[in-house]
Amino acid sequence: MKAKIFTLLFISTIALFISCNNDDNSDIQSTEVNFTEIGKGALFGDGQEGISQSNLTITNTNDWKKLIAKMNSVNNVSNNFTETEINFNKFTIIAIFLEIKGGGWEIVTENVSENHNTISISTLETPFFTSVITQPFSIIKIPKTNKKIIVK
Repeated sequence: MKAKIFTLLFISTIALFISCNNDDNSDIQSTEVNFTEIGKGALFGDGQEGISQSNLTITNTNDWKKLIAKMNSVNNVSNNFTETEINFNKFTIIAIFLEIKGGGWEIVTENVSENHNTISISTLETPFFTSVITQPFSIIKIPKTNKKIIVK
C-alpha cells in the first residue's frame, strides 16, 4: 500500500513539474513594432501648459486636438511635428511627458515591442545644455492597438 501511495505521489510530482516547465514562452517573446516619431522636444512654459508628468494613449481626434491646444498654449510646439492629421482608425498616439526640469532634457524612444498582452516602449532620457526650465516630451504613432501600453 505504501508503495502505491509513493508511486502515485512521485508520478503526480513529475506531472506537475512538467506542466510548470512548459517551453511555450508566447507571453515572454516579443516582436518589434514599427513606430513613427511625430514630435519631440520640450515645453518651455514653466508648467503653464498644465500637462503633468504622464504617458498618454490617444485614440481619437478630439483628445488629440485638445492635447495639441494645451501644448501650444504658451509656445507653438506643434509647428515642429511631422504630422498633426492622424487616422485613428489605423493608428494610436503615445505622448510621453517628463516632469518639469531645470535645464534641458530630451526623451529618445529607443524601441517599441509587442507581446501577447502589452506594448512596451523603451525610452532614454538625455540631458542637453540650456539655462531654462523645460518639460521634455516625445510623441509617437504606432499601429492601432487596444493592448496595455507600458513605458520604460
